[in-house]
Amino acid sequence: MTKEDYKAVSQNDTSKSAGDKVGDDVVCLKPKMTLINGITVIVGSIIGSGIFISPKGVLKETGSVGLSLVVWVACGVFSMVGAYCYAELGCMITKTGADYAYIMDSFGPFVAFLRLWIECMIVRPCSQAIVALTFAVYVLRPFFPYCDPPKEAQLLLACICICVLTFVNCWNVKWATRVQDFFTYGKLLALLMIIVTGIVQLCRGYVQHFTFEGSEHDFTKIGLSFYSGLFAYNGWNYLNFVIEELKEPHKNLPKAIFISCILVTIVYTMTIVSFHSTLSVEEVLEAEAVGVTFAEKLYGWFTWIIPVSVALSTFGGVNGILFTSSRLFYAGAEQNQMPSLLSMIQINHLTPTPAVIFMCLLSMIYLIFEDIYLLINYVGFATWLAIGLAVCCIPYLRWKEPNLPRPIKVNLIFPISYIIATIIITVVSMSADPVGTGMGTIIILTGVPVYMLFIAWKNKPKPVQNAFDSLTSTLQKLLVVIPPEKRQDV
Repeated sequence: MTKEDYKAVSQNDTSKSAGDKVGDDVVCLKPKMTLINGITVIVGSIIGSGIFISPKGVLKETGSVGLSLVVWVACGVFSMVGAYCYAELGCMITKTGADYAYIMDSFGPFVAFLRLWIECMIVRPCSQAIVALTFAVYVLRPFFPYCDPPKEAQLLLACICICVLTFVNCWNVKWATRVQDFFTYGKLLALLMIIVTGIVQLCRGYVQHFTFEGSEHDFTKIGLSFYSGLFAYNGWNYLNFVIEELKEPHKNLPKAIFISCILVTIVYTMTIVSFHSTLSVEEVLEAEAVGVTFAEKLYGWFTWIIPVSVALSTFGGVNGILFTSSRLFYAGAEQNQMPSLLSMIQINHLTPTPAVIFMCLLSMIYLIFEDIYLLINYVGFATWLAIGLAVCCIPYLRWKEPNLPRPIKVNLIFPISYIIATIIITVVSMSADPVGTGMGTIIILTGVPVYMLFIAWKNKPKPVQNAFDSLTSTLQKLLVVIPPEKRQDV
């Protein structure tokens, strides 16, 4: 069904307002996000449950509080360098999809598809399922104070969380950004409370844990601590995925990235300082949830505030993942590397409804897996490979396309330094876990036959093509969606 055919159908079959919308306005993703919305998308995506639950990954590999703080700050600086590079890419290639779009323009469809395949089919839906389960566990904890909540209750509440946020993201982009704003402010207030408590403790003289005693000297282990720390900062590039919906992207994208990265680095570092103003190295390493252990020591009956904060944090995290990930599906479909339905826009609400719903369904499928954490670990290194490859686009495009407009132009020392550091981190992780890396590589390579069968093979049998077209047309009518139109200002 063509766009013109669907408009004719929609004018007859839907309300007059829908027909008017199609006739009077361009149906596409609209730039509705302000600078503040952009900041909350990034901050809300970076800060999840991890900083409340288990900041011990870095401490375990560094061995001392002093060295762990150095690593936390270094990871923040490293993320800012990556963000600076992405600011040039995002202002130069203003397409939804972030590193997928940059790799597509630089290195072609096959490499871009492998990035899209692993991110869309495993990393994003698995991450969303894990965060939703964490939300469910912490919401249910007050009702099951002495044992783990029933598995069925966790799964049901996680499904409800994902479905509610799917509805919000399908209905209105502004609703989705308001949810992100509210829950980002909530988690920042909770962390501010911990930070203020830590400052009070420091003023009372509780500084005995801040030493470099016991620091690790093995370079490999220190490298692994960076791997853990950088995962905590993961999400600084998420705004690039929705750049078409950001107002004045050339001005607001770099501002949002830099403000967010600086804010998160300060908040993370001060939160770790606050934890260690009360907890020793041994207590942090033994704690199942460091934030809860910290609260139990200092807050008394007010301890419940930390589980509530984790629940708020994870709910906002699910929204951020869903909001940005659906745009990645949308970008892939626009490049004909995903079903065309996923690039279509709901004519009344101007949201990528099919992509949002598809992300929701994938996430709920992964909820039934017992080893989704293991799956994430297998393909975790692929995230850094993809980000490093995206940063490689900067020197490549400087050579290949020197005349492209670059509102922001970074010094080449930044992308080169970032690429070298990414290679080191990836090699260290591979040597530390060769089996897991091998499994991850196999999972990534499953995208090769998919690419050959569904994308590279153009002349499919007529019955197969007709079946795809019929299914697309039916779902198009059901969801009231049409392909996006080009805005006049593009």
